[in-house]
Amino acid sequence: MDGSERAAAKIHEIQRDRQEAHQFFYEKSDVYRTFVELEKKTFKDGALKKRHKELIAIGISLVNSCESCLEWHIKQALDAGATQEEIIEAIEVGFEMGIGPTTVTSRFAMKVLKHYLDEGK
Repeated sequence: MDGSERAAAKIHEIQRDRQEAHQFFYEKSDVYRTFVELEKKTFKDGALKKRHKELIAIGISLVNSCESCLEWHIKQALDAGATQEEIIEAIEVGFEMGIGPTTVTSRFAMKVLKHYLDEGK
């Protein structure tokens, strides 16, 4: 099985698992049904169109390393009219937001390094 076939198999597994869990929890959990309603309200057109909200969710999903979220939100973005270019840019924003915070943490690393170098003098 090549990489494309493995990816397709994983996507189909994610879809099957989501459908099974959705049916199970929708029947048995008030909290889950509330989550579904929250999702519907969150992603409907408002000041931001659904397409834009899905693009935001793609970037966040990437940073959260949520493959199931990526599968869902990329499909939803495409269905809402997003282009390949828009989705790639949303992924690029996710790259930056995943890497960017490490530059903030590196400031503390710099202070620790300076502290120990100064202390050694």
